[in-house]
Amino acid sequence: MTSLSRRDFLVRSGALVMSFSLSPLASAQEPPKEPKAKGLPGSLKDEPMLDAWIRVDADGEITVFTGKVELGQGIKTAFVQLAAEELIVEPQRIKLVTADTMRTANEGYTAGSHSMQDSGTAIRHAAAQVRELLVGLAASRWNVPPDRISVENGIVRADGRSLGYGELVAGQTLHVRAQAESKLRPANLRRLVGKPVQRIDIPGKVTGGVTYVQDLRLPGMVHGRVLRPPSYGARLRALDTSQVDNKPGVIKIVRDGTFAGVVTEREYQAVVALRALGKGATWDEHPSMPAQGDIFTHLQHLPSQEIVIHGSDARMGTGPWAAEATYRRPYQLHGSIGPSCAVAIFDKDTLTVWTHSQGVYPLRAAVAQILHLANEKVHCIHMEGSGCYGHNGADDVAADAALLARAVPGRPVRVQWMRDQEHAWEPFGPAMVTSAKAALDPAGNITAWQYDVWSNTHSTRPGAAGNLLAGRHLEQPFDPVPPKPIPQPEGGGDRNAIPLYALSNARVVNHFIPEMPLRISALRSLGAYMNVFSIESFMDELALAAHADPIEFRLRHTTDPRAREVMTTAAQAFSWSSYRRQQHRGRGFAFARYKNLAAYAAIALEVEIERETGRTHVVRGIAAVDSGEAVNPDGLRNQIEGGIIQSLSWSLYEEVTFDQQRITSRDWASYPILRFEGMPDVIDVHIIDRPGQPFLGTGEAAQGPTAAALANAFADATGSRLRELPFTAKRVKQAIGV
Repeated sequence: MTSLSRRDFLVRSGALVMSFSLSPLASAQEPPKEPKAKGLPGSLKDEPMLDAWIRVDADGEITVFTGKVELGQGIKTAFVQLAAEELIVEPQRIKLVTADTMRTANEGYTAGSHSMQDSGTAIRHAAAQVRELLVGLAASRWNVPPDRISVENGIVRADGRSLGYGELVAGQTLHVRAQAESKLRPANLRRLVGKPVQRIDIPGKVTGGVTYVQDLRLPGMVHGRVLRPPSYGARLRALDTSQVDNKPGVIKIVRDGTFAGVVTEREYQAVVALRALGKGATWDEHPSMPAQGDIFTHLQHLPSQEIVIHGSDARMGTGPWAAEATYRRPYQLHGSIGPSCAVAIFDKDTLTVWTHSQGVYPLRAAVAQILHLANEKVHCIHMEGSGCYGHNGADDVAADAALLARAVPGRPVRVQWMRDQEHAWEPFGPAMVTSAKAALDPAGNITAWQYDVWSNTHSTRPGAAGNLLAGRHLEQPFDPVPPKPIPQPEGGGDRNAIPLYALSNARVVNHFIPEMPLRISALRSLGAYMNVFSIESFMDELALAAHADPIEFRLRHTTDPRAREVMTTAAQAFSWSSYRRQQHRGRGFAFARYKNLAAYAAIALEVEIERETGRTHVVRGIAAVDSGEAVNPDGLRNQIEGGIIQSLSWSLYEEVTFDQQRITSRDWASYPILRFEGMPDVIDVHIIDRPGQPFLGTGEAAQGPTAAALANAFADATGSRLRELPFTAKRVKQAIGV
């Protein structure tokens, strides 16, 4: 792992920006919020000043700023492509700065597949407008019309004269308000957008560079570990530190209520000290959770808010229904390969935190509240974390690091969770129950549709101290923010609960459950994974009742032309109509438009069932995706391929286990995930590119269709249908009677 001097790293990461930043966002104090600028594209409506997105220095260096973060989705590369395209420079000339509370716009959380449509759109238009400003400066200086000026790799030319962007901007300012319209590069002149540019984040990840926050090493850095309670309701009654005080390397033992931790000179010393600290802890503990076997019944019996999100408030008739089904999803982990980590330094009443949080500004507010500091005294800098789409322990460990750093001022403190802490304490993806009913006419068309979903909230992200573990465990604890449903059209537990199909008589109800038996928050795609699994499984059940081909049945109920094209593209690539059956093999199909407003995705899977072992193996997966304009086709393929693999892992293996007192799935043996030998033999992704169309979020488009296609393929192969996730070997063997 690479080490940097502290000053070098602070400069390169943005903690010391006074000497070279021209942006008004470079000051420690967050600028006051202005009303949204209506009519501006993407995130420009929230931050309309061009120099918040693009900076050109006198030496010609170009810096692009984004409030979104790289989670592995490839947005760094796409943002550089967009900026380089519109500025007409080579991508290598652009330096990209991601979410940093002293340098970038506040774009909230990187979530919901919004990065391209919000930040990507803002960067594209800001870059185009900066290019036109610079061309205008040259035209004014040379007294020539702008249309006589050409641009090549940041050099403007006219009549034998030339100037670089840096020379043009010297003495000028880009602190200019964005306009609603931009002169974007025409499609026929584009050199980068739509091309498979190599991802800029890969080299550091394969050469041992300082890429992940887990890699970060600063001069004088010390190491911390935090003692987590054994269960949710446990409180620390007494702490005997006598076995820790004289351990090698121990610098400080920190306790504040139930929050306790240790700081040491070296990392393994922290691990040893933590074990000793745990032996000296006395806990008050009591059962606080329902039995795992009763969780779905328990959830449906908890008080809930009935929210009709589609159709009439009046209940539909009782039938006759052609089909009825109930589906279940357990609690699931993020399962990050690298445990959550943060580095913090507290110096002169100011805290700097390097974090893989997906929302540095909300995290700043929560940490400032815990430390009783003003927001401007907390600086959060994003670094990538080793694996997470959603709200895992990244924010919690940042708060841990902040509290320990305050105890040893002037020294950077690195805190990394242990594996059992990650599995037991991260916020899980919520357990859910869904119910579907439908009626068919004699021709096999859907005449009535009733769909219900029972779910907790799908976001308890910070922004307030009570949503951080440390905040709840202090002597004077902060209360968690009361949970609320995420409203439609995006939704939370009811995300994608409204089918995209043309249904004339449909009713969809979200039974929002405020009480949370286990700690939960956002897991990639939120409720869409479960709702698409349920709806698309049910569509196959209805197709069977209608004696119809599953794809023909879907097309019969689809009027959206882009949805139809995605379905037919996937079907043709799979050779659906000429599929030849083999023993113990089956095919399955599913479709969804993520959130009904983002990317369209259709997925066809072929599976093979090993009867003796209960193993379900995906032989091949074919996907078609329409994400609007494709900036980097390889990036889109990465997202769909990764989404398929993650969904297969969820759907075949992953389930949090617990008793009435503790989480019991605390390692990879008790919480297995998909391994290399379980990977599909083939995944083939077909992109329907639509130049000029808006970007549609893709990162969460594949999860739901994959789960449903898997269920449908299993039913096709075995004649039995599984409606409860995951499809473990035990459940498979029970279903097929082995």
